[in-house]
Amino acid sequence: MTYSNTQLFIHGHWQDADDRRSLAVLNPATGAEIGRVAHAGKADLDKALASAEKGFKVWRDMTPAARSTIMRKAANLMRERAEAIAPLVTQEQGKPLGEAKAEALAAAEIIEWFAEEGFRVYGRIVPHRTNLAIRQMVLKDPVGPVAAFTPWNFPINQVVRKVAAALAAGCSMIVKAPEETPASPAALIKAFQDAGLPEGVLNLVYGDPAEISKYLIAHPIIRKITFTGSTPVGKLLAGMAGQYMKRVSMELGGHAPVIVCEDADIALAVKSTGTAKFRNAGQVCIAPTRFLVHNSVKDQFAEALTKVARGLKVGDGMSGSQMGPLANPRRLTAMADFQNDAVKHGAKVLTGGARLGETGNFWAPTVLTDVPTDARVFNEEPFGPVAAIRGFDKLEDAIAESNRLPYGLAGYAFTKSLANADQLARRVEVGMLWVNMPAWPTAEMPFGGVKDSGYGSEGGPEALDAYLNTRAVAVMNV
Repeated sequence: MTYSNTQLFIHGHWQDADDRRSLAVLNPATGAEIGRVAHAGKADLDKALASAEKGFKVWRDMTPAARSTIMRKAANLMRERAEAIAPLVTQEQGKPLGEAKAEALAAAEIIEWFAEEGFRVYGRIVPHRTNLAIRQMVLKDPVGPVAAFTPWNFPINQVVRKVAAALAAGCSMIVKAPEETPASPAALIKAFQDAGLPEGVLNLVYGDPAEISKYLIAHPIIRKITFTGSTPVGKLLAGMAGQYMKRVSMELGGHAPVIVCEDADIALAVKSTGTAKFRNAGQVCIAPTRFLVHNSVKDQFAEALTKVARGLKVGDGMSGSQMGPLANPRRLTAMADFQNDAVKHGAKVLTGGARLGETGNFWAPTVLTDVPTDARVFNEEPFGPVAAIRGFDKLEDAIAESNRLPYGLAGYAFTKSLANADQLARRVEVGMLWVNMPAWPTAEMPFGGVKDSGYGSEGGPEALDAYLNTRAVAVMNV
């Protein structure tokens, strides 16, 4: 399958880095180099900044209808090209082809929804307190050029959520995409280019994350920062942005609890969370990780989840597997460390718990049970195919355990009781909670966390708010 080198995209043109530097792109299933990606330097970033400033002045003055037309064309192109884009995702990121194609198709839906939502960026007229001829208006304007920083686990999805909302609001954007997975975000940007997006509205760079973030965040042209990634890095970038009074939205790490009540439909709970747990080899920010199961059904649940894990076909995503490799060898070491620590603290390994094969970054789908709360896997996000189970007797205790950590991104619960569901909805401290169902993020619903899992939304009308200034204007008739 063809995999081409990836260039920077600056002011409507694909180009190598000014100093011709590049980085290797590795296939996580084989460890082999499959291509190169351009490494941006200061000269490239200066060009991208100037381009984004020019692009913003053009894009902000276009009507929502004109912007929507271009965005819809880009969505159609993503849909048409999904079959060709999927192998790029699989080769550089590792997920199975079916998941890769679904990610490309989902991008089309996200773009379309925001293309329509851009029509609903409304201000309002506010009556004045006097009888004077004064019109008071609340106006919403695009905030300006945006710097976006995105991770490798969903190389299209994490970019399109930011791009679609920013474009619908009238902003331009510089995307700093991941060096590990450069070709798939480039394919997304190419769809916008071919749809007729004006030069400068979108720019795409790769390179040293620390250098690029430090330079872009401090630059006066950039007016907003959006980041998806780990909580420690998010806090660092938010602190940097605060020094320059830059608006920030953050979608950070999670450690999603799963509460399975004694009256739960166990088959539904296992089907819903089993698929979600091992999707993308567990490298999903909203993946279920801490399984809190009522002691009366814990063994039944653990046995059924173990059966799911053992039945998964693990291998190269290009070969029809159901679960692909981890991103890099460091993740293999992390999985081994999590497991060894859990066992040391008294956990039992029901299945998995080992590297698969001598090449590639494959880890067996793993189920641990009787995991104590002081084990690392119950305190640090594993970001891999490891399910950790422990029992509870009272729902209040399970909710307390769910809220014990500083994370608050996603959560899951299973119960047939409306009273339980109401208590869970009100008391579990997460930005997204799915009850009796798998995770089902859609463009029209908020997507984001609370506490150390970040702030702001990348879905729903709330996503546009982050890219808009709200201004008060009063005009007296004289």
